[in-house]
Amino acid sequence: MDFRSGPTANNADGNAPAKAERGVSIRWLIASLALSMLLSSLGTSIANVGLPTLAQVFNASFQLVQWVVLAYLLAITTLIVSVGRLGDMIGRRRLLLSGIMLFTTASIGCSVAPTLAWLIAARALQGLGAAIMMALTMAFVAEAAPKERTGSAMGLLGTMSAIGTAMGPSLGGLLIAGLGWRSLFYINLPLGVLAFVLACFYLPEDRQTANAHRKRFDVTGTVLLALTLAAYALAVTLGHGSFGLVNLGLLLMAFSIGGAFLLAQSKAESPLIPLAIFRQSTLRAGFIMSALVTTVVMATLVVGPFYLSGALLLDTTHVGLVMSCGPIIAALTGVPAGRLVDRFGAHRMAIAGLVGMAIGTCILPMLPTSFGVPGYITPLVMITAGYALFQAANNTAVMTHISADQRGVVSGMLNLSRNLGLITGASVMGAVFAFSTKSDDINHSSPDAIANGMQITFLLASVLIFFALFMAMHSRERTNHP
Repeated sequence: MDFRSGPTANNADGNAPAKAERGVSIRWLIASLALSMLLSSLGTSIANVGLPTLAQVFNASFQLVQWVVLAYLLAITTLIVSVGRLGDMIGRRRLLLSGIMLFTTASIGCSVAPTLAWLIAARALQGLGAAIMMALTMAFVAEAAPKERTGSAMGLLGTMSAIGTAMGPSLGGLLIAGLGWRSLFYINLPLGVLAFVLACFYLPEDRQTANAHRKRFDVTGTVLLALTLAAYALAVTLGHGSFGLVNLGLLLMAFSIGGAFLLAQSKAESPLIPLAIFRQSTLRAGFIMSALVTTVVMATLVVGPFYLSGALLLDTTHVGLVMSCGPIIAALTGVPAGRLVDRFGAHRMAIAGLVGMAIGTCILPMLPTSFGVPGYITPLVMITAGYALFQAANNTAVMTHISADQRGVVSGMLNLSRNLGLITGASVMGAVFAFSTKSDDINHSSPDAIANGMQITFLLASVLIFFALFMAMHSRERTNHP
C-alpha cells in the first residue's frame, strides 16, 4: 500500500531520495495510527467474552460485571469529542502519545486488579486512552496522508477497526483458556509499547497556530456534553431491552442537559463544538448518515444470532461461523474501498456503498426463507461491504472539508456518531425485534415469530438506509471550505 506523495523512483529528479524517505516515513506513520485504531477496537470487543469468568472470579452478578464493558464504552462515548478538541488546541502529537501511554498503563492496571471496582475504574481510564486514540488517528490521517491517498488511508483504519472487533472474541477465548482472564489486558502491553515507539519516531511535530494561545478549553461545554451522552447511553442500555421509568427519566435528562449544552455553545467564546460547522452540509449529513448506517450494522449483530438459531435452527458453532462473515468482509474490503474512493471520488462511493446496503437490507429478510444459510450470508456480505465503502467515503469527505484546526473535534464527532449508532442499534433495533416477535421470551419463540421479527426490524433498517441515501444524494457541498 503506497502512501507516497508523488513519484520517487525517477533518478533524474534530484529530490528523489528526499521523496522516498518521506514516503517511508508516511507509511510508518500510517502504521502507527492503524495500530492505535486496532488497540482501541480490540479493547472494545475482547472483554465481552470474559464476563462469565469475571462474574465467577469476583463472585458478582452479571449486572455488576457488565460495567467492565460499559465503563469502557461510556468513557469513549462521553469524552471523544472533548479530547479531539483538546488535541486541536494543545497539539495532537503530545495528546496522542499521552493517550497511547494511558491506554497501555490502564491495561496493566486492569490485569492486576484485585477487586471488581478496581477493574471497572481501570477500564474507564483505558476507555479515555482509547477515545484519544480513536479521535486523533483520523485527524492525523487527514493531515499527513497525501490528498489523493486519503481514501486508502481511511480504508486502512476501517480495516484495522474491523480486525480488532473480529479478533476480540476468539482471541479473548484463547487467552482465557490458556493464561487466565488477566491476559485479556496483558496482551495490550506489547502492542501499546510498539504503537508508542512508532508514534514517537514518526508523528509530525505539533504546529502552533497563531491564535492558539488565546483559546481556552471549554470546561462547561465538556461537562454538559459528557452528562448528556452518559444519560443517553444509560437510558438506552439499562434494563436489557425493557424501557421503564428509570430509562425515561435518563432520556429526559439527556434532552434537558443537551439543550443546556447547545445554549452554552452558542454563547461560549471558544466553544467545544463550533455550531457553525453544522451549516456545512457535508459535515452535517456525514454525522447523521454515520449514525444511521451503524445503527443498521449493529442490528445485524443483535438480531442475527437469534434468527440463525431460532429460525434457521443452527447450533452455536455454526451461528458463530456465519456471524464472523461480517467482520471478515469488513476487514477484507476496507483498503480496496479506500482505493475506490481515491479513484472515483468520495461522493459517488458513498452513494454506491449506501445502495449496496439498501439492497442488502431489503433482501435479508426474504432470501433465507428460500435459500437457507447462503441466502442469509449473501445480503450480509452486501451490507458489510457497502458499509465499508460508505465509511471510507464518508470519513474522507468529512475530514477533507474542514480546516486544519478543527480536525480533532470533527474526527471526535465522527467517532461519536458511530458510537451513538452502535448503542442505538443495540437497544432500539433489538427492542423492535423483540416486540415484533410478540413473545415474552425470544429464546422460546417459534421460527415463524422470529422470521416476522426479522422482517419488521429490517423494514425499519431499510427506511433508515434509504433516508441516508437521500441525504447523500442531496448534501454535496456547493462551496469551497477555507
